Amino acid sequence: MNKNLLYCIPAGQYGKEGVLSLLAQHPEIRFVSLVGIDLAGNDTDERIPIEIFMKDYEDFFAGKAVQTDGSSVVFMNIATLNDARVDMVADSTVNWYVDYNDDNVDEETGLPIGTLRIPSFLIHNGKYIDSRSILKQSCEYVADRLRKLLVGAQVKGMENFPFSEIQDIVFTTGTELEFWVKTPSEKETVQHLSISQRLQEQYWQRMRGNVRTAMEQAIEELDARGMHVEMGHKEVGGIKPKIDDDGHIFDVCEQLELDWLFSTNPLQAADNELEARIVVREVFRRNGLDVSFRAKPIIGVAGSGEHTHVGFAALLKNGKTINLLAPEDMQADFLSTIGYGFIMGILNNYEATNPFVSSTTDAFNRLKPGFEAPVCIVTSLGHKPELPSRNRSILIGLIRDIGNPKATRFELRAPNPFTNTYLCVSCLYLTALDGIEYALASGKGPEELLAELSKKAGEEAGYLDKNREYRCEDNVFEDYTQEERDAVFGKPPATVWDNVKIMKANPDKVAALTKSGAISEQIVDSFVASILYRWKNELIDRIIPGTELAVRGYKKLDNDDKIDEKRWKSIKAKRIELAKDTEDEKCLCTRLKEALEANDFDTASTLQVEMAKKAEALEKEYRVYALNILD
Repeated sequence: MNKNLLYCIPAGQYGKEGVLSLLAQHPEIRFVSLVGIDLAGNDTDERIPIEIFMKDYEDFFAGKAVQTDGSSVVFMNIATLNDARVDMVADSTVNWYVDYNDDNVDEETGLPIGTLRIPSFLIHNGKYIDSRSILKQSCEYVADRLRKLLVGAQVKGMENFPFSEIQDIVFTTGTELEFWVKTPSEKETVQHLSISQRLQEQYWQRMRGNVRTAMEQAIEELDARGMHVEMGHKEVGGIKPKIDDDGHIFDVCEQLELDWLFSTNPLQAADNELEARIVVREVFRRNGLDVSFRAKPIIGVAGSGEHTHVGFAALLKNGKTINLLAPEDMQADFLSTIGYGFIMGILNNYEATNPFVSSTTDAFNRLKPGFEAPVCIVTSLGHKPELPSRNRSILIGLIRDIGNPKATRFELRAPNPFTNTYLCVSCLYLTALDGIEYALASGKGPEELLAELSKKAGEEAGYLDKNREYRCEDNVFEDYTQEERDAVFGKPPATVWDNVKIMKANPDKVAALTKSGAISEQIVDSFVASILYRWKNELIDRIIPGTELAVRGYKKLDNDDKIDEKRWKSIKAKRIELAKDTEDEKCLCTRLKEALEANDFDTASTLQVEMAKKAEALEKEYRVYALNILD
């Protein structure tokens, strides 16, 4: 980190003249980029000379300075080829970050050239359509609705809460970031990585060499941007790096995690996560390391999550804040009446939220039993209120600290680093509101709401599905069979199409998102169209060819052993089933491709699951076969 550089312009600290004066003091900042976020979570990036920004400052905030082409951003069926203009509006309510190019150095100052990245909103035909504006409008709606519901209210179980003193609602939002790093030439086997994971050789181990240097530099740069990193550490995945004769580390393949403080502005929290990805990628690249934020970069080894924390508090007229989810007595209750409504709303409507959280095949590759990634719509509160516990096998869990009620919040474990955090958080707060409205209208107190949340399948409920269970303090992977999980928690989707199909089958749950207007039906339709387009074409152009290539790599090896011949015969039959058409039958890959091209997504989804299972089984079978041949 260079102390002569400006990394952040904090929100609210400078007016126009202050910003222009600050930029004049840093001539190395040569460009401005307006950062709008489309529905896929992609951020726009351009290079506008800083002189234009300084000259036409007001126009950047009025949406008059910059436009983008709708064909270059993901707003399917909204910004079309024949109606493509999208205006960009700079946002002055959040931090602005400076992105430096270490490969382009200013000859006069000797400093790297910088680009001021200004988070922005996107407007099409007079309507805000981008992910940032959706989050902003969602939180405004939730805050307004809660104020109307709570100011002066009488809430059972919260009789001592000063509802009449509420001035505003404060949202507390934060994310964590897991990722893999490796040296570019490193190609470690899944087998070695899997063994290391089972033996727990990496988690919390000491970082060494360029990994340690890059992590420390990343923390320093994030701190310089005001993100206040709490911890950077090794995660469960990876292997020990090697050291050459000169003491240099090579063959790095490790999983890491970074955590920083939450924000009381959900937009800032989501912006921070985006900035953290940029900083991490650039810093580790400078240290000779590739970074992957994929949810499941290596099948059979731990994937990378981006656990998302949500909660809110009431800001009182005297300036004090009180957590709305925390009970009055932390020793006696898990949650307040509002807290129970919060989690019940998220769980009851998760079928509508799920596509916004897990929208790619890569995301579903991570959501498998055995890797601490959730597969069931279920929560955990803890075994007893006075003894907080952490159940890492559930979808969303209660985080609480007996001595600090303000820390009470929920952690959603399903997101991955490429989840659109803006849309995910919008859905969480909107569906939480739906549950809070039920809790308040029902007149129930904490004890009655806890009983409903803890009900068994088949028991009647006022809000939750009679046939489902929503709370589990056991390990849902080890203490249940798959059939038992599906019976009590609902069968989870296995593909992007499954996820969309379940969403469409629950219009009442989708209504919990769309009734605010922040997430309109048009936005839902556009988002669904975009993730299905990607799912279909990624399968056709990348996943199916990748499977075919892998199958071709399983070659017959020289041997004279009968058991080897028997094993190869079995492998050959599976290779043909997966990737070779015969006169009598088309292979799995061909049938899947044809189903996708015909838009027969029900068949395609079933075949995708079958192809993945058989490809994984074939890889294992070939490994056994190859290891048994000694020559």
